[in-house]
Amino acid sequence: MVTINRRQFALGSTSLLALAGITGSAIASRQAHQAVPIVDSLTINVLTDSSYDSPRPGSNKWVKIQRTPFISKTDYRKALHNEWGLALALQSRIGAEQRNLLLDFGYTPTALLNNMEIMGIEASKQNALVLSHGHFDHFGGLIGFLQKHRSQLPEDLTLYVGGEDNFCNRKTASGAPGHFADWGVLDRRELEALKVKIVYCEEPTILQGHAFSTGSIQRRSFEKVIPNTLVEYRQKDGVGCNLPSADAKAPGKFVADEHLHEHGTAFHLRDRGLVVISSCGHAGIVNTVQQAIEVSGVNKVHAVLGGFHLFPAPDDYLLKTVNELKTFNPDVVIPLHCSGPGFVSAMRTVLADRLVTSTTGTVFEFGA
Repeated sequence: MVTINRRQFALGSTSLLALAGITGSAIASRQAHQAVPIVDSLTINVLTDSSYDSPRPGSNKWVKIQRTPFISKTDYRKALHNEWGLALALQSRIGAEQRNLLLDFGYTPTALLNNMEIMGIEASKQNALVLSHGHFDHFGGLIGFLQKHRSQLPEDLTLYVGGEDNFCNRKTASGAPGHFADWGVLDRRELEALKVKIVYCEEPTILQGHAFSTGSIQRRSFEKVIPNTLVEYRQKDGVGCNLPSADAKAPGKFVADEHLHEHGTAFHLRDRGLVVISSCGHAGIVNTVQQAIEVSGVNKVHAVLGGFHLFPAPDDYLLKTVNELKTFNPDVVIPLHCSGPGFVSAMRTVLADRLVTSTTGTVFEFGA
């Protein structure tokens, strides 16, 4: 468990216990919320996504938008790589203090390292790493990145994960679109060999004094986990996850993946409200936003962005999702990665004035 100091999260012991015990209706019934950090600005660099759009100026009332040129400015033989997956570089500021986080790492280290170079994201400036959930298209680039840059990173480098579920062995569900036969597993032994500290965020957790994890996302809305992968809840030869209670329901078998420990990453932006990042949203983007509100006590939602895993969803489900998002009154909604064109169409029907699109190489600047 990460140490939460006074500067990071002003909690007395009683309040800390209340926060650590958050589940289901207990969240909703909390009377007093403690303050999460307030950042003055937030820049989000989309390092890896599934498409690229030509550079063009863009901004709206709430966010400054830039598109990185497709071809490297220093070497015409290098260009941004697109692939199925998501990787984000987050830079936040409180006064003169900056924090840099890498959130997810795309499908391959080749794309991640290439795009970091072209977009000017320096490995040596990264303070910590965050993994949203245990799908290969979100952790596939991690080990290769660490193998190349570990010596440049902090000695006490931390990887924040949603929980034990992030290390489970997974395979493709039969007929699931957009996935591949071997979905892989994140091996803790490789992280240990690279001297990476792992912090589990089943409960809400402050990240480096600037951001916060939602903790494991409670399932309270109409949303359901749209079929994606199969998962195994036991270890074999030291690889995999150790979840005896989940494994007891289907001992030794692969079962439908519910992403038990998926978590969202959020910031409280000064004078504007929450920026909620759902890297894949298997637990539901509405559930993710609701939890960010409840664990922080901040009711204003400024921006919702990330992958929402809605590309396989039917039209009525998409419209219901957008209408539920509308109740939060977000200023900006930015679908990425697995959100799908159907979600964009639904947004244009219901919340066209809030929609901002994104591709590999986009840079979003929020706040001052």
